[in-house]
Amino acid sequence: MSILLKNSTYINWDTLEFYQTNIIVNDGINGTIRFINDLKELDRYIDYQTIDCKGKLVTKSFAVGHHHAYSAMARGMPAPKKQPDNFSEILQYVWWTLDKCLDKETIELSALVTAMACAKAGSTFVIDHHASPNFIKGSLEIMARAFEKVGINHLLCYEITDRDGMDKALDGLKETENYLQNHQGLVGLHASFTVGEKTLKNAVDMMNRYNSGIHVHVAEDLYDQEHCNSTYKKRVIQRFFDAGLLNSAKTILVHCLHLDDKERDLISNSPCWIAQNAESNMNNNVGFFNGKGLGENIMIGTDGMHSDLLQSAKAAFFVGQRFDNIDYPSAYRRFRNVHRYLRNNGFKGDGDNNLVVIDYNTATEINKDNFFGHFIFGLNSNHIQHVISSGRLIVHNQTLINVNENEILAHSRKQAKRLWELMVR
Repeated sequence: MSILLKNSTYINWDTLEFYQTNIIVNDGINGTIRFINDLKELDRYIDYQTIDCKGKLVTKSFAVGHHHAYSAMARGMPAPKKQPDNFSEILQYVWWTLDKCLDKETIELSALVTAMACAKAGSTFVIDHHASPNFIKGSLEIMARAFEKVGINHLLCYEITDRDGMDKALDGLKETENYLQNHQGLVGLHASFTVGEKTLKNAVDMMNRYNSGIHVHVAEDLYDQEHCNSTYKKRVIQRFFDAGLLNSAKTILVHCLHLDDKERDLISNSPCWIAQNAESNMNNNVGFFNGKGLGENIMIGTDGMHSDLLQSAKAAFFVGQRFDNIDYPSAYRRFRNVHRYLRNNGFKGDGDNNLVVIDYNTATEINKDNFFGHFIFGLNSNHIQHVISSGRLIVHNQTLINVNENEILAHSRKQAKRLWELMVR
C-alpha cells in the first residue's frame, strides 16, 4: 500500500532545500515519491496509509557504507584467552575466534539484530562484509533473507581469505560466485596480508566476470603495509592496482589509514570508493583517517561497532578536527556519499522512496543555512520516529513493523551465550 505523508517539512538530502508539502510514497524497489501541494488533490488518496508529519522533518533515509553484521553478538562477551598486544592479536584472539564459531543460527540472528538496529537508527540499506570460516556455504543467502525480513536492502559479500587454508579460500570464492549469480553483491577480500597472489587473481577475475567490485580492508594497521613490502616488494595499493582491483567503480577500500602520497594518487585517479570508520580505528588503536589527496569518493561505515550512521558521522567529524581535512559540509557529504556510490553503480534498493520521519523538536530554528550545525550537534538516532524502506513502513513510532523485536533479542541473548562458550573452549 502506498503511503501519504501529510503536512511534511521535506529536506532534499542533496541540496538541503526545505519544502512544506505532502508526499506520496510509492511502493517498490527504487520507487518514487511525489509532492502534492493542492489540498483538494489529497482527497484522491484517502485510502492510502496516512501519517501526519506536522512539525516533523522528512528526508532520505540513511545507508551504511561498511558493516560487519557477524560481530553483532560481540558486545559484552568475555575477555579473550590472551590480552591482545597489537592489532594482529586483536584479530587472532577476538574477531577470528568469533567468526570461526558462527553457525547457521548465529549468522541469521546476527543479521536480524543488525538489520533491526539499522532500521531503528534510520538506515534502510547496508553494505556488509561477512566472515564465518566454518559455515561458508549459503551464509550470504541466510543474511540476505534476514535483512529482507526486517525490510533492509543490502549489498553483501563474503570475506575471502587464505588465513584458514586454501580450501576455505576456494569455499569463499564458490560462495561468492553462487551468490552473485542471483543477487547484487560484491567480491569480498579480507586484506592484503591474508590474501595470496592466486586468491587475489581469482577474486579480481570474478569481479570482472560479474561486473562487480572488490570490498576489502586496506592498510587498517601498519602491519598490512609491512607484510606487503616484505612479501611482494610493493605497498598495498600498488599491489591492488597492479592486480586490477582499483579499476572498478564498485570497489570499496575500507580504512585506508597508512598510505603514502603515491598510493593516495593512485586512489584519487581511480573510480573506486573509500569507507572510513573512525570509531573502530580508535577502538583498535591503529591510527586516524585523513582524506587528504584521496578525492571525493569517501563514505562512512560503522565497521560492526554499532548500526548508527549518524553517530559514526559525528565521530568522523570530531576526530577529524585533529587528524583530517574535514569540515561541516564534507562531513555531511561523506555521510550521504553512499547514495551516490549505489546510484552511480546501478545498485537497487536505495531509491527516493526510502525515507525517515524525524521528530526533532529543536530549541533553535533549523533551515538550509544552519542545517550542518544541527546535523553535527543536534540530530541523533533517538529522533527517528518512522522509517520507510522501498515505499513500505518498517518502523512506526520507533517500533519495528515486520518482526517481533523483543522475541528476536531474547533469542539472540541465549544464542550469544552459546557462542561465547564456544569461543573460550
